[in-house]
Order: sequence, then C-alpha cells, then structure tokens
Amino acid sequence: MSARRVKTDPEIVEMPTRTMAVVHTVGDPNEVGGQAFKALYGAAYTLKFDLKKQGVDFKVEPPRARWFGGADWASTPREQWQAAWALPLPDGTAGVPQKVPETPVDVETWAYGCCAQILHLGTYAEEVPTIERLHAFIADQGYEIAGPHEEEYLSRPDAKQPRTLVRYQVRPRSAAQE
Repeated sequence: MSARRVKTDPEIVEMPTRTMAVVHTVGDPNEVGGQAFKALYGAAYTLKFDLKKQGVDFKVEPPRARWFGGADWASTPREQWQAAWALPLPDGTAGVPQKVPETPVDVETWAYGCCAQILHLGTYAEEVPTIERLHAFIADQGYEIAGPHEEEYLSRPDAKQPRTLVRYQVRPRSAAQE
C-alpha cells in the first residue's frame, strides 16, 4: 500500500521556462515589497488590457519572489535582502508598460526545469521548519539545490492562513558529494 500524499508534502516537479515581469529590490520586504507589487501589477494589468483589445487574453497568475544570498539569505539582516519580485507573462512578451516610473519593471526569462517544492501554510515568520523539511527532502531524494530560494504567493499576506509555495531548482547530487 502506498503512502497517501497530502498537499503539504514536498514534491519534485518539472517546470517550464517562464517569461516574467520582474522588479529587483534590496531591503526589508515589508518596506520594498509594496512598491514592487504596485509596479508589477500596474504593468501586468495594463499589458493584459492592451492585449485584450487585440483579442489576446491571459490570466494574471500569483506573484513570486526569488531571494538571493545563498543558503544564508535568511540570516542576512532584512535591510540587505536581495529579491526579484515577479509575475508570469505570456511567452514572447518583450516589454511591459511602466506604470510606476521610479520602480522599473523588466522582462526576464526564468528557467526552471527540475524543482523541489512544498506548500507552506502559515505566516512567513513560521516558514523555517517548512524550509528545513524541504531541504531534507531534497537531500533524501539525491538532489542538491541549484538555484535561489523562491516563493510563490498563493494568497494575500493578510489571509487567515497564508499559502506559500516554497521552491528550489534542483539537480542530481554528484557521486563525489555522497
């Protein structure tokens, strides 16, 4: 009999490369995140309505953020946190309208491939055990982390029970490391 998978179990998934609207920030996410989201959503929804006039529609998906600084990123002082906040765009998008001039929105290609992810239920301050569980799963499955810490925000931060997908690109661990 196989074990029943629950929605908060870690998993290995294959993900396609995505075109993303991106805002890069340095600072406490509570201070820089609002401006990043304002610029991202302004650009994405303006693009959405411009494309709709041309008969093309796309759904604005949940936002994501990649956190840089290696394995120690969470122990870095918050005012030094480096992030790339993003919203997926239709493939082939070359540029987006700039609705918040002081916060430029770039278009980037985010490669994914093989990823490990887990659904975290709760506040961001309570994520550490979930992240540690995902790290242990990655190692137990014979993989190593091959990209930045990424979060996909499936609910608003002020939700009764926030839902966040925590994700890492992974690759098979080399025999030399075992």
